[in-house]
Amino acid sequence: MKKIIFILILIGFMSVQTFAQKRITWHTDFNEALELALNEDKKVMLFFTGSDWCGWCIKLQNEVFKTPDFEKWSDDLVLVELDFPRRTPQDPKLKGQNRQLQAMFKVRGYPSVYFVQPEKMPDGKMNLNNLGKTGYVRGGAGKWLEVANNIVNKTI
Repeated sequence: MKKIIFILILIGFMSVQTFAQKRITWHTDFNEALELALNEDKKVMLFFTGSDWCGWCIKLQNEVFKTPDFEKWSDDLVLVELDFPRRTPQDPKLKGQNRQLQAMFKVRGYPSVYFVQPEKMPDGKMNLNNLGKTGYVRGGAGKWLEVANNIVNKTI
């Protein structure tokens, strides 16, 4: 009987945990993410990472991006992951897009996180207003979010 009660409690706890966790959507198509940001009047966070080799990137993911605080905070942003893996195969089109953005933002180290606000110009072209950048910040989610808030809350 104790085992049955324990199993029911465990199942109930797991159900609550799963229900409570909201899934974060990381976009990989930059143009699609910009259109979404424009339609929803959101800013864009660009996360330049080396997912399968960069220790600081993995640390940032685990300490910040996979926390409930970040999930809640990121509601007002469109998140874009620009990955530069060494061992994981990547679509050539995606690789080209990521390299082009890496050059455009002059990314020299990982992790690099840029915040931009897209703006559609009258001629139909897209302008990206750069709000600022950060990387790994020691101190966990609270410290990283403090730095990110200072960047995101800038007005253009």
